[in-house]
Parts: sequence; structure tokens; C-alpha cells
Amino acid sequence: MEQRSEEVGFGVAAGLQAGGNAADVATVPTPRVGVEEAVVGRERWEWIHAQRAAGWTVAGIARAADLDRKTVRRCLRQSQWQAYRRAPVAECLLTAHRAWLAERAVAVGYSARILFQELRAQHGYGGSYATVREAVRPLRIEAAAVSVTQRRFETEPGQQAQADWGQARVWLGGVPAKVHIFVLTLGYSRRGWAEAYPHERMESLLAAHEHAFAHFGGTTREILYDRMRTVLEGEVEGVKRWNARFKAFAEYWGFEPRVCRPYRAQTKGKVESGVKYVKRNFLPGRTFQDLADFNEQLRQWQEQIADRRVHGTTHEVPIERFAHEAATLVPTAGRASFLQALRRQRVVAGDWLVSIDGNRYSVPWSLIGATVEVVRVGALWQISHRGKLVAEHEVLTGRHRLSVRPEHGPGATARNVRQRYAGPAPGVPAVPLAPPCVEVRDPSVYEQLLEAA
Repeated sequence: MEQRSEEVGFGVAAGLQAGGNAADVATVPTPRVGVEEAVVGRERWEWIHAQRAAGWTVAGIARAADLDRKTVRRCLRQSQWQAYRRAPVAECLLTAHRAWLAERAVAVGYSARILFQELRAQHGYGGSYATVREAVRPLRIEAAAVSVTQRRFETEPGQQAQADWGQARVWLGGVPAKVHIFVLTLGYSRRGWAEAYPHERMESLLAAHEHAFAHFGGTTREILYDRMRTVLEGEVEGVKRWNARFKAFAEYWGFEPRVCRPYRAQTKGKVESGVKYVKRNFLPGRTFQDLADFNEQLRQWQEQIADRRVHGTTHEVPIERFAHEAATLVPTAGRASFLQALRRQRVVAGDWLVSIDGNRYSVPWSLIGATVEVVRVGALWQISHRGKLVAEHEVLTGRHRLSVRPEHGPGATARNVRQRYAGPAPGVPAVPLAPPCVEVRDPSVYEQLLEAA
């Protein structure tokens, strides 16, 4: 009993009992808890052969090394050490779903549990969770390696800019408000343009671009976006369906819009860094009277701070690096605004109103049912019919607002007739009433129409 107790375990006493020496036993590696490694490493394999040559029995080696006797015999039969290899997992049930698995894994954050559930519920998979887990593991490792070793994509001067929106809660005139900050960053110089708007609708997006172009004196040959609906409406089998109005805007100014691949927003990391920089360096500690004051302070901060700091990636000052990029931009100076150059056609409704960008504007009632042409000139909408200007309105901000000129209503015609003839005039046709409206409108619309009539 005493001898057996001394031989149990893998220690110096067991090695000496079997006839070895302390030095031999002390160099034998022991397995590390919680770490997956080969069953028999090279050092242990060499130790087994050395002890066998010294006269140890297979049983003694197995007890000393805490190994099965068959494992010891297998090592002794090998003329040279071979690393242990796990037997391949049978994946015949998963083979048909390999392509789907590789694509879907990105969207679910490489969760083997979610993928297993979806395979069972949606694809009729009958295999085990362990098989899915083993198939996802190399995908996760590869993605992690790419994120760690990803090289920042640098562009040539004038080649690319990146644009995005950021949101922030601020105080405007003592009232909490949410502002939407548009940021456009030039890829080469890292010089940026930022401007705040009350929303991210199309009119804000286009105006922000044009202000950025005026600030830089031009545009890059391409601009990269995420998959915002105001830029890209969708994609079917690799064919992109661009927002028609934004595509026309890009063609007008001479740049090519591009979008990130799905689930790869880090592709536009330059502008995302720009958005974070505005939030962390400009916003803290500031108060604003209104949105105009916000943008004025933002303009000064960009000119005095953002353009003149040493950039963390390029290690150069953006305004100095921009000197090499300015000449390569597509020039935009001297061209009219896209919103002003864009001519739109509208059909006059039964209440002698036309809809423009979510607001409604009046035209002479006699044009009900006619097609008119609308163009923006500065802060005015000019509405023409057959080449003749028939109405002019100031551009309304916001949406669902109304601008009605009293002289456009049918009552204005009747008043002019009475003033001219001082009584009923023979041959003057009766003023027809406007046909009933089909569209359901807010009652305030009709109050303004009655006042105009």
C-alpha cells in the first residue's frame, strides 16, 4: 500500500520509484487547466521515449505521466512526434447552408445560437447545435482578425468625401431641442464642413451639400454615404435603386454617389470620426439662442479650431493639407443652386393651390386644372403658366403650411368688375364657383381661402 501511494500522481517521488532521476521528472510539462492543447506535446513525447530507453515499464510511464497505457504505447510506436489533430466534424447536413451561414452570421453578430435557431425554423436543418458552433467559429475569428488588422483606406486628393448625419440634444433659447448635424469630410485633407438642421429631409440634405461645396470651392469626384433613404431607396439582386431627386442632384453637380456595403458602416470611418469630433469638442459647455446662433458658433469653431488642429491620423493640419487638395476638386463656383435650377411641373388643384415640398401655395383660380411650372429663385417660388409668371411666394419653412394671395381668389375678379363698371355690366359672365374639393384638408385652409375670396 505504501509503494502504491508513492507511485500515484505525476511527481518526483513516482519518477524515482520507477528508477528515473529527479532531473528527468522535473522537466516533464503538465497540462494547463482551461487551455486546449495536444494530448501529448513534443516535450512529453520525448520524455516518454527517454524513460522507456532508461528501462521504465509502460505502466510506470503511464502512471507518472497521468496518461492511458494505450496512449503511451502509441507514442512509443511513433518514430517521430506528431501533433494531435481533432477528427473532422461531419458537416453533410450543413453543407447546403454554407453560403447562407457566411452571409447571415455578420447580421446576427456571429451568434451560433441564433443561426442554429434560424436554420432549424426556416431552412429545415436537422443537425446539431455543436456543428453550427464549429462552423461559425472560424468566421468569427476571421472577422475579429480583420477588425484588428484593418488598414485605413486612404484616397487621393479630390477623389472622395464622406457624408453623414449626427444627432444631438441641445438647449436653444433655454428650451431643449434635437438638432441634426450634417458633416461632410474630405477624404484626403480631412477638412470638414458641419451644419445643423431641424430635420434630415431631402431639402436639408441638398442645401447642406451646396453649402459644403461653396465652403470648399468644389466637390470631390465621389461622395460616400451609408444607406440612407434620401440617397438609396433600395437594392434588388445587386442593382441599386437611387432616389431619383438625389441622383439628379449628383449629376447636376458632377459627383458620383456611393454607399457602404450592408453592415459595413465602418467603411466611412472618416466622417464618423468627424461627427464624434463635433459632439465631443464643439458642443460641451456651449449655449445657443437659436439654430442660427448654433450654426454661427459652429462655423467659427470650424474655422478657428477644427481646420487648424493637428489631425490624429494624418499628423498634419487639415487647412494646410487642403492646399494640396483644393485644385483637384470639381469646381462648383458660379453655378446656380440645384433647387433654383430645378423646374418642376404641378397641376393646380380645385382649391387653386399647388403643393411644393410639403407646403401649398395659391395661383389664380382661373388656372384650376392647368399645369404650371415652379422654380425657386433665391427665397421665392416663382410659378409660371405658358411662359408667363402668374404667382410668386416666399418659400415657407417646415411642412403643411399655406400661402394664399387675396388677388388669386375668384372674389378678386368680381371686385375688379364692380369697380370698373360701377354696376352690373352687360355681357360679363357670372363668376363660377370653384368645384368642390375632394382632398380632406385642415379647416384653417378654408378660412384663409374665404378671406382671399
